Amino acid sequence: MELLELTQRLSGLAGPSGYEQPVCEYVASYLHPWADEVRTDVMGNCIAFKRCGKPGAKTVLLDAHMDEIGLVVTGMRDGYLSFATLGGVDQRMLPAREVMVLTEPPMFGVIATMPPHVLSQEERGKAIDPKNLYIDVGLTQEEAEAAVPLGTAVVYSAFCEPLGEGQLVGKALDDRACAAIIMKAFERLAGKDLNVDVCCMVSTQEELGHRGATVGAYAVAPDAALVVDVTHGKTPDVRDVPCACGRGAAIGIGPNMNKAITQELFDLARERGIAYQPEVVPGGNSGTNAHAIQVAREGVATALVSLPLKYMHTPVETVCLADMEAIVELLVAYIEDREV
Repeated sequence: MELLELTQRLSGLAGPSGYEQPVCEYVASYLHPWADEVRTDVMGNCIAFKRCGKPGAKTVLLDAHMDEIGLVVTGMRDGYLSFATLGGVDQRMLPAREVMVLTEPPMFGVIATMPPHVLSQEERGKAIDPKNLYIDVGLTQEEAEAAVPLGTAVVYSAFCEPLGEGQLVGKALDDRACAAIIMKAFERLAGKDLNVDVCCMVSTQEELGHRGATVGAYAVAPDAALVVDVTHGKTPDVRDVPCACGRGAAIGIGPNMNKAITQELFDLARERGIAYQPEVVPGGNSGTNAHAIQVAREGVATALVSLPLKYMHTPVETVCLADMEAIVELLVAYIEDREV
């Protein structure tokens, strides 16, 4: 399967933080042909191993998270569903938004919004608190109580389609696009004579505080880790970010990253003609799973490779396929270059 199609399939799945099982099941089925072992842990992380079979081999972990931001139903009023947010939902995105309520089968809904005609001038300039919003699923109170259990998750109803030449737009590309990247890297390593064991971990609950990666990295106990996540890409209204879509893999530099691995990634990118761009990530927390993995057990030599993404945490997240391919090439090159 091509990278584009894989990303579209992953984007189309519903898996907000804490409700990732459909994504995990798909990832496991995809990785199974290329792996010596595939397992799911208690947190719902999908963990696949490719072992080189050489004595004393070290383990390199590839990580990306599978969860997306979402909502969860907390109550009902006159058939309308009240909700809370899961992860960093931008409340500006919510009014009049189309959503899928993850009942069995899923149910289409819209988030109710007040027309501008009845808003005061002050109200028009403010984002609405999610506590004051409701999802309209077209049901009476009795019907809603029967059809929608409390605690049901909700995600944006959105497409995932090409945008112009070489770009892709859709929901949950943070971080499903990066999950697709590490899955393809793992696939491309199949059948190669490697000197290290490779673990591909597509982790859960990153949007709630790196919870899946914390547990998964402790269990895997890797010697090195390459974390792949998104970073902000430049747009005309967002100029003060260092990375741009179409310029290649963003290699992180900062305290959250191992200097030796980071330098090797730069060297490999230059030697092999892989498009890349530097990204300085100051402070001890990059806001990614690298933060949790770096301090797992006695510590893990960790690097961060990011995919520039426009419109983060919206239903129209946008990435460049050439950047995705560059990161796949960089991950494969790093693992192929490992010695015993």
